[in-house]
Amino acid sequence: MSNPTPALPTELLAHLDALIPESGRRLLGLIGPPGAGKSTLAAALLAARPGLCQVVPMDGFHLANSVLDHLGRRSRKGAPDTFDAAGFVALLQRLRQPVPGEVVYVPDYRRELEEPVAGAIAVPPEVPLLIVEGNYLLLDDGPWARVADYLNESWYVVVNDDLRRERLVARHERFGRTRAEALAWVEQTDEPNARRIAQGRHRATRQVAWAD
Repeated sequence: MSNPTPALPTELLAHLDALIPESGRRLLGLIGPPGAGKSTLAAALLAARPGLCQVVPMDGFHLANSVLDHLGRRSRKGAPDTFDAAGFVALLQRLRQPVPGEVVYVPDYRRELEEPVAGAIAVPPEVPLLIVEGNYLLLDDGPWARVADYLNESWYVVVNDDLRRERLVARHERFGRTRAEALAWVEQTDEPNARRIAQGRHRATRQVAWAD
């Protein structure tokens, strides 16, 4: 049985409602370090306003493991240069200007496969608010620097660092790593990425505390 969707604070729902346009489309960015709870928050926002929102995850733009092996970046999977950042920006540009009658199919990342899956999420043109969720939406270098141009608002998800690291270790164990391997991955890969993500926190429109 899946876990129930956490309840959202009334104030946060009010901010969400204010973002949903009567016509056209807006994009809301959810940003935070690994383990901050971005996906859980995105799912809660989606459940709160079904039909009015759709989640678009940045993680669908992970480079395939075979490409990471070729580039020698597999041990740093999850770092900014292990994604197709330019492709992600091109998708946001397309999503900001929906074409009547045209469904956009976007990729998703499947943790059980540890690979992106093309065309996994359908985004109908009539959906007024897209929740773009990912780590690097506020990075200010390379193609990532153009992401903020397509976001109407950006919410940085704030969580206790100890809790966040515990979540990460548990996640890595759940998907096959030993505890020692999980702890090492968090320390050597996730935490350097988290520090880099935090450098863009001041660029966010809103700070959102989220512990669920």
